[in-house]
Amino acid sequence: MLVRQLERPSGKLEFMAKALWRRSVLGFLILFVAVARSEAAHLRPDFYKSSCPNVESIVRKAVAKKVRETFVTVPATLRLFFHDCFVEGCDASVMIASPRANAEKDAPDNLSLAGDGFDTVIKAKQAVEAQCPGVVSCADILAIAARDVIVLSGGPNFIVELGRRDGLISQATRVAGRLPGPEFNLNLLSSLFRINNLTTYDMITLSGAHTVGFSHCSRFRKRLYSFSSSSSMDPSFNLAYARLLKQACPPNVDPTIAVNMDPYTPTIFDNVYYKNLLNGEGLFSSDEVLFINRLSRPVVQKFAANQTSFFSAFAGSMIKLGRVGVKTGIQGQIRKECTVFN
Repeated sequence: MLVRQLERPSGKLEFMAKALWRRSVLGFLILFVAVARSEAAHLRPDFYKSSCPNVESIVRKAVAKKVRETFVTVPATLRLFFHDCFVEGCDASVMIASPRANAEKDAPDNLSLAGDGFDTVIKAKQAVEAQCPGVVSCADILAIAARDVIVLSGGPNFIVELGRRDGLISQATRVAGRLPGPEFNLNLLSSLFRINNLTTYDMITLSGAHTVGFSHCSRFRKRLYSFSSSSSMDPSFNLAYARLLKQACPPNVDPTIAVNMDPYTPTIFDNVYYKNLLNGEGLFSSDEVLFINRLSRPVVQKFAANQTSFFSAFAGSMIKLGRVGVKTGIQGQIRKECTVFN
């Protein structure tokens, strides 16, 4: 299509143009995957074995303290990790605070990130710096903290690969189009994850993090009040669930009001999210589409029926997510403070 728009060769010339275009795209994809794998190959669980052997226990202690203070820490930290990795890679670029409000965290898609996630990483970094100054990156601390909040809320444990460097770029203008939206269909979701070397199966699996998530009413109000020209409410909604949402989120609701994405076990990391999808109780269109679409439905049904299967898949997908766009060696730095570049 791109070749046809630029020029319209015919016959053999058109065939050659298409072939060259396919080859260039294929070459780019091969290079992208090769670079990603090369960088991820530098990660290893025992990266700090000599330089900071107790890093994981230090982080776990700080995270556990924060979770005891407020459960919001769990979904906030998990979402922070995801938003970080999908923009610039897992490099803590989302942590940067800019006096001009033009850093990654200032982008519209990131304004809803809860402060407790940032606070968790900042406090864990301070605890690590007290024992191992200038050694552990904020990117690695965020990765460890994301694993820890999952475990502390009842989810699966898994090994965190370490060795990331903190990124040197954090710009609000680079966020748009890199994060999934609440109205995305299966194709859009799959494409976005594929760009990050994650499969559709990974996407369905990682969506399970919504079992401990929450959302502001503005993110899904269209499904309740202005879904389409033929229906004010999304017909895929469970009616009883929709009534509850309307009570919590009336048309002129306070924009700070948020609701749990799993209304039944919101503080437990479990497979109830998938059970909810079977009943038309997915909060976002991008949640419910996982069950509506026949291609993704079998995975939703499998996870809804078997929590062990979901936990195993989630652990594996989190490890893959932690490899997205990582910086190692001279590609980044070890920040002294997570919110500012050195």
